[in-house]
Amino acid sequence: MELANEFAVVRVRKVNTRNGARLEIKSPKLGLTSYFDPVQLESLTWADYKMFSKLLETPWGPGE
Repeated sequence: MELANEFAVVRVRKVNTRNGARLEIKSPKLGLTSYFDPVQLESLTWADYKMFSKLLETPWGPGE
């Protein structure tokens, strides 16, 4: 599945690994890929908007 807006494009799919199912998230524009297990995904529901705001202060990483 591809999700896009004026700021980003990501491709999301479920992949099976030796350690169980993961959600693969790719950024074709940046050439980056991350994999998340169910606990990592659930932890996103624990976060409030402040955590995401802080994360987006340096969208390209701390060395920006």
